[in-house]
Amino acid sequence: MKTKLITSLFILISLFSFAQTKVNTDDQAIRKSMVYFANTIKYKKLDQTVDAIYPKFFTIVNKEQFTQMLNMTYNNPFVKIDVLDMKFISVGKPELVEGENFSITSYYLKLKADVSSMNEEMKKSISEMLTKKYGQGTVEYLAKEGAYIINAPMKMVAVSKDKKNWKVIFADKEYKKQLMKVLPKKILDKL
Repeated sequence: MKTKLITSLFILISLFSFAQTKVNTDDQAIRKSMVYFANTIKYKKLDQTVDAIYPKFFTIVNKEQFTQMLNMTYNNPFVKIDVLDMKFISVGKPELVEGENFSITSYYLKLKADVSSMNEEMKKSISEMLTKKYGQGTVEYLAKEGAYIINAPMKMVAVSKDKKNWKVIFADKEYKKQLMKVLPKKILDKL
């Protein structure tokens, strides 16, 4: 009786440990893909940025136009944007839907937008645009540097068929209408 109890307890602990390891493996793979994505932007490797995005996104957004938009944003001589930091809030447990795994990931993205070469009217316009996009209280202006610091909570969805190679897609509210054509309703309802 004592042997059966110890054996059952050992099996239960082993199963629990394996389940935790699996979750951690998924979590690590998703985080790795997200960090890779952020680093492609940080180091201005924008073709690699585009390659890291969920391919179905480009069924609703033209890939070439999106690449041009990234280039205009991150290689703009008037507004120098740098990714300063990315901190994970949570990585959702992957859910299998229609043959693909989806994980909703929340994180803080810290950006610096140097607008020192702009006039005051343009700076004000940029401030309004950033506040509208990222929310009140997330944008700070550093007058001495002529730069904005954005520290905003963000969401992305990581997608994978094999739970090893993850692609990402923006889950910003501004893309909600387009995401309806790309992501399953079950995932959209959680955003």
